[in-house]
Amino acid sequence: MKIGIPKEKNNDESRVGLTPAGVGQLVLDGNEVYVQKGAGLATGITDEEYISSGAIMVDTFEEIYEKATLIIKVEKPLECEIKLLKPHHILYAYLHLAAHKKTTLELLKTGATCIAFETIIQEDGVKPILSPMSEVAGRMAVQVGSFYLQKNNGGMGKLLGGVPGVERGKVVVLGAGVAGQSAIKTAFGMGAEVTAIDIDMNKLRYLDDNYKSQITTLYSTPRNIEKAVSEADLLIGTVLIPGGKTPCLVTKKYINTMQKGSVIVDVAIDQGGCFETSKITTLENPTYVVDGVVHYCVGNMAGAYPITATVSVENSILKYAREIASKGLKRACTVYPELLGGINIMNERVTCRKVADSLGLDYVGVGF
Repeated sequence: MKIGIPKEKNNDESRVGLTPAGVGQLVLDGNEVYVQKGAGLATGITDEEYISSGAIMVDTFEEIYEKATLIIKVEKPLECEIKLLKPHHILYAYLHLAAHKKTTLELLKTGATCIAFETIIQEDGVKPILSPMSEVAGRMAVQVGSFYLQKNNGGMGKLLGGVPGVERGKVVVLGAGVAGQSAIKTAFGMGAEVTAIDIDMNKLRYLDDNYKSQITTLYSTPRNIEKAVSEADLLIGTVLIPGGKTPCLVTKKYINTMQKGSVIVDVAIDQGGCFETSKITTLENPTYVVDGVVHYCVGNMAGAYPITATVSVENSILKYAREIASKGLKRACTVYPELLGGINIMNERVTCRKVADSLGLDYVGVGF
């Protein structure tokens, strides 16, 4: 198969679809891999490294779409890229369509098949491609939260870990999935007072056992959320419905009860966010203030660490890409059944039920 790796068009995105190691494997498998010049520079990868791995370098992203069938990228395509998609294309990327109806409608018109990394879910519930980015975002949420708690960065001036004789900062994490557990681990390691909130009692039991009751676990109810939010110095939202729009769990009224200079980090903003006051921001301009509370709502948080993020994602996406390239998508789905759930759009129809439900569009099953 002919495979294309374009340079990300979003100015705020530094990751790249594949490293030279992944390209080399696909070339070894007998594929032709086209890489746009400069695609990996922001990740510290030179064009020469791709060439030495067997890639064919091209000058423009237009050439990538012209030559390749399988397009591997990180972020959902911009309008200028969507216009280049044709029915024979397979787009393989993070799409997060449930919060982006306009993009979804534009992709439907192309006739291309669109596979979303985030809705590939194994039988045991593991999300093999979303999990690496969730781990990065969870750890990062505490780091950036601590940074913006500094007085000179707009925060109240409280150190999360405190010092002897001074109370520690209070961190509240909504959601105890992969991102939530990563945030909890980081906050606990920094010495903060941590509260985890979730609707899954098994996850809460796990956390209670793992941390030997040294963190607070609460079942997710409006009352518990309201009380925890009012006491939080750092509030982190990691709630996820794979493929669906994130529910709004924290209203503006709750936010108004927080101390001035406290910080919110909405990891779930890609899927719409779980705070009423959330609006998507960029790494270049990551924060804004509502009612004295600093909001950090960057849509591609992991893009701040492109080396870690790119390699981590490649470790998960490569096996699926190899099967698609060698056997075609239909047969690849028989080898990896979870890949079927990753197909969000096919034959001008939405083929992911949660995306369809979130956007009020018709759902049609994959026609294999």
